[in-house]
Amino acid sequence: MNLKFILTMAWYYGIKTIVRGPSYIIASLSTPLTLLFLVFVLSHGALVKFAVVGGLIAFVGSVGLSGAGDSAFFRLQLRIQDLYISTNIRPFDYMIAFTLSYLVFAMPGIVLYVYLGELYHLFNLYDSVIMVLLMVSLIMTTTSISFMISGSIHHLRNIWGITGIITILTSILPPTFYPYYYVPRNFLYIIALSPTTPAAVIAQGVFGLSPMMNSMVYIMILETAIYLTLARFLVRWREN
Repeated sequence: MNLKFILTMAWYYGIKTIVRGPSYIIASLSTPLTLLFLVFVLSHGALVKFAVVGGLIAFVGSVGLSGAGDSAFFRLQLRIQDLYISTNIRPFDYMIAFTLSYLVFAMPGIVLYVYLGELYHLFNLYDSVIMVLLMVSLIMTTTSISFMISGSIHHLRNIWGITGIITILTSILPPTFYPYYYVPRNFLYIIALSPTTPAAVIAQGVFGLSPMMNSMVYIMILETAIYLTLARFLVRWREN
């Protein structure tokens, strides 16, 4: 593992991006915060705790999925991967560096949601540890999906529509802003293909908002392993 490359990219593409373009942070937070407001108004505050916990899940997931656009831009437009091929940087290093970069980039939004969680007395030490594990797992799976998507396209113009559709399907359709038991059980397992679904269900159980659904813990672990493995072997590193 090329730790120097990973940390350098996390600093340049994570921390420096926040400094250079804070508007990106606002843009990435606009959808989950808007939905949080709508849930608060429409439910008269009854579901606001679900929206705070789920909003954090949806935000982290959408940040990871947005990496498909950047990854495709780097590969197809900037041709940066062509430079890395002749070095000791490997596809796994590149994937980990991207994942860490997006986790760093998401920190301002995470801090905001933690503040909202404190206002509603949601967090304690145990809940916080579980939430950190969920966010790490979620950013790994969504970034892996991003690499699989970006590696399968041949024209950059196609990526923006694809990521937009997938982001909506994975942040709004899953039970991120409402109780998971509103969804029929069979359909819940279908939409569990999106890693935000098991993450949201687990989070609702951990925070005491809904009954704990243990099967989603196993699904989350399995999906993390599968998506990471698929991305590792399906990422397009060479054009030939």
